[in-house]
Amino acid sequence: MRRVHRSRPHARTQHRSARPLLPTFLLALLVGLGLVAVPGPAQAATYSAPVGQAIADLPVATESRTGYDRDLFKHWVDADGDGCSTRNEVLIAEADDAPSVGSSCALTGGRWFSYYDATSYTSASSLDIDHMVPLAEAWDSGASGWTPARREAFANDLGEDYSLIAVSAATNRSKGDQDPAEWMPPAGYVCRYVTEWVSVKVRWGLTVDSAERSALTSLASGCSQTVSVEVY
Repeated sequence: MRRVHRSRPHARTQHRSARPLLPTFLLALLVGLGLVAVPGPAQAATYSAPVGQAIADLPVATESRTGYDRDLFKHWVDADGDGCSTRNEVLIAEADDAPSVGSSCALTGGRWFSYYDATSYTSASSLDIDHMVPLAEAWDSGASGWTPARREAFANDLGEDYSLIAVSAATNRSKGDQDPAEWMPPAGYVCRYVTEWVSVKVRWGLTVDSAERSALTSLASGCSQTVSVEVY
């Protein structure tokens, strides 16, 4: 798990009210008289269930890759404007030994554990940042109908530790865009991987296909983890 959790704002689409706004002085007066309530911050929906139940709750749908292009998911942005891209934010947060952060967020030193191959690495260039649910898989599972802003938010999701993880480049490329019916990490990490995969699908309202659900159900049969997420 990440040792450092930096502030990571999401890219959310803002919606304007269709109704005309009250003049500022009148609105202030009405608020002061208690005739108009000032709305508080929106409460995000949450979901929590044992991983087996969470798998059963995922909607099943046929996948379609039609129209997919990786560039439709703008990724590795600098959402908070601190000079560090999403990639480097994850590397900084997940390091077991912190790297030095230089000019333009250049990283030197550091040590990371890649659970996809149960190996530690001391060079950031040896690592990829994996989208737990690959971009192509997300497209197949519902993201094809999203707005560009929502796809960008998904591709740079720093709000949950399991969405983006630092792993060895070799194992990330071995995984590619495969789902758990086709690719899994070493046996000792099956429950963690299944729980994280399902967590992303629940968080983003994505579907599963029948083969994927069958594989997840079988893989999770001996797992005791709970899927507990803030739904985006």
